[in-house]
Amino acid sequence: MTVDKNALEVFVLVAQTRNFRIAAERLGVTRSAISQTLRRLEEQLNISLMHRTTRSINLTEAGKQLYDEVAPAIEQLNCAVTDIAEQIAEPRGQLRLAVSSIAERIIGGKLLADFISAYPHIELEITITDDEFDIVEQGYDAGVRLGEVIAQDMIAIPVSTLQRQVVVASPGYITQYGAPQHPNELINHRCIGWRKSPGIAPYRWEFAEQGRDFDVNVSPQLTTNDMGVMIRTVCAGGGVSFGMAESFQPFIDRGELVSLLDDWLPTFPGFYLYFSGRKHLAPKVRAFIDHVRM
Repeated sequence: MTVDKNALEVFVLVAQTRNFRIAAERLGVTRSAISQTLRRLEEQLNISLMHRTTRSINLTEAGKQLYDEVAPAIEQLNCAVTDIAEQIAEPRGQLRLAVSSIAERIIGGKLLADFISAYPHIELEITITDDEFDIVEQGYDAGVRLGEVIAQDMIAIPVSTLQRQVVVASPGYITQYGAPQHPNELINHRCIGWRKSPGIAPYRWEFAEQGRDFDVNVSPQLTTNDMGVMIRTVCAGGGVSFGMAESFQPFIDRGELVSLLDDWLPTFPGFYLYFSGRKHLAPKVRAFIDHVRM
């Protein structure tokens, strides 16, 4: 049997107020409309739900049973609708992001600090990972990584300027061992590389010469999946390293590192915020998109 949900809501409100006039005022209808709605409901159920007199309204046994079972469900439905309406009015809820460890603009601190300040009702959860996986399947709202590894069925929005790789070493290392003049000379230097996890080949050192891309098969003496460890070791004179310019730039600016082989390192498209191509974006995702869009 299909029962009119509006009739059930009218019944619950009358049962709570025990007053047709108050129920009518809250719903913005006439007392006659309330009475007719309840009468149709009783006829549909073929049972009396209320004892009505000129002075009072009392539930029958069947009415009490119906109220006890229906009222919580009506309240839950109304709360759900209210929650959705509030989310539309103001972004809220948990926002889960999977972010590459080298997306410096995103994880640098200021952008995230500004976001949580601007949206106090969003709980932001950032997972730093360089693993490639289906963010939707793993329960993430969005991800940030280089465009070349993003699945084609995702919507991707650029969130950084053009990027480039750099080769760096400390002034002390260069004084002691000299600076390579061509990428191929890197095989004669002590190299410090990055790999995202054990058992996976270290990150390739890629270059370009006269429009032709090539990589140098360096054999890092030290590899790590922690950019901080790599940078600190290079700054301490441990060797030559290779990575995103954004990660090394503060140390280059302070003179702790020197950029090498710049002529062989062109720019390329940078980082993208990507998410599932659903028709309707959650307000919390839309808020983050607007916040990080370049």
